[in-house]
Amino acid sequence: MRKLVLVLALVAIAPCAARAQKVQIFGGYSYLRLDNNSNLNGWELSGTVKGRWLGLTADFSGDYGSPFGPSTSLHTFLFGPQLSIPFPIFSPFVHALVGGARLASGGISDTALATAVGGGIDAHIAPFFSYRLFQLDYLGTRFGGSTQNNLRLSTGLVFHF
Repeated sequence: MRKLVLVLALVAIAPCAARAQKVQIFGGYSYLRLDNNSNLNGWELSGTVKGRWLGLTADFSGDYGSPFGPSTSLHTFLFGPQLSIPFPIFSPFVHALVGGARLASGGISDTALATAVGGGIDAHIAPFFSYRLFQLDYLGTRFGGSTQNNLRLSTGLVFHF
């Protein structure tokens, strides 16, 4: 499964990279609301190779806390298309990402399929710099053979190259 996701990501990136007009790097704070009403806090980092409207995103995050007693961490590594509308002052976007997630808690860890569907709005501050007002994602994971329905809210800085 991991090899299939990697091959699909590379096949999708090649045409985008060949015609890329811009690269965006986002880094910021991530709040994760787990489906058991627990909260984790952490970081999110993503890179997008894009043309005018369509791009390919690689998204990585780490969220941490102690909702179950022992220290818990959830890391995601997701890839997929992103569609954005470039307005002069702000740019709304939507994306659909797929990849994996790694959960570690109390010395036990597991890796599972993960998906993220969502979007957000970037406010342009300068030609090379934006602030991501918000990014809201449904983050679905499949740990232990069952589906977890989580929400992730992120905010931070976006650099354009």
